Amino acid sequence: MPQIIRSLSLRRVLLLDTIATGATALLLLMGAEQLASLLGLPIAMLRESGLILAAFVVFVGWMAAQEPAPISAVRLVIAANVIWVAASLMLLVSGFVEPTAAGYVLISAQALVVGGFAELQMMALRRSRLATA
Repeated sequence: MPQIIRSLSLRRVLLLDTIATGATALLLLMGAEQLASLLGLPIAMLRESGLILAAFVVFVGWMAAQEPAPISAVRLVIAANVIWVAASLMLLVSGFVEPTAAGYVLISAQALVVGGFAELQMMALRRSRLATA
């Protein structure tokens, strides 16, 4: 199976993604009730999003600790980030929820940050050298 010899920059991007996503997961899980009224989003949606992010944190944290990391796993992290961005933007236009102005701002801002992580991860992956197991 092809693997990458990860450059330090990919490890840093994965660690930063882990930290930022972990903080977001904690915020959603611990503060769902307070955030629901502020953002105009259902409490259950916020908690479920927090649980999804918590699982993602475990996987990305594991990825950051691997040496070398499987290319397919790094690509999966990138794809998950891209899917999160698309789902966030679709949520805003779907009519499924009616976020407040703060909700629109927060959803849009986190989509931009997650999209930035995906871009940085793709750039770092391209710079990494390919190797075989």
